[in-house]
Amino acid sequence: MMENNREKIKPCVGVMIFKEGKVLMGKRRGRHGDGEYSFTGGHLEYLDSFENCAKKETLEEAGIQIKNIKFLCLANYCKHVDRQDILVGIMAEWESGELKDSSEERIGEWAWYDLNNLPSPLFYPSEVMINAYKNNKNYYDKEE
Repeated sequence: MMENNREKIKPCVGVMIFKEGKVLMGKRRGRHGDGEYSFTGGHLEYLDSFENCAKKETLEEAGIQIKNIKFLCLANYCKHVDRQDILVGIMAEWESGELKDSSEERIGEWAWYDLNNLPSPLFYPSEVMINAYKNNKNYYDKEE
């Protein structure tokens, strides 16, 4: 009989936010992707919508409001030994607010970057989203 690993599947939402032709990225801190640059985002809570998750995580992490929320991509990947992630990539535009850097959040040092001059290293889900945007690809299935 196969063990039930459903709790090891983590649905998450990533948000690629544009303002004046640049994208928002912050530096991750903590055990998951420490030192890598990432978009806002987080795990999808039970009964939450993609749009609400995108708005909530962006406000909590970066202190800004977003608008014109659209689907970007879907990705299924296993970059961690103990889990499988399902990424729903979202695109949005900055609406209002000033960037904040809270030491309690897992991402900080927010800045707006040109897509052709991004910081390094990139957090894998953000890398997937950038590739989706640049190549008009919206579906990535689990790597073999």
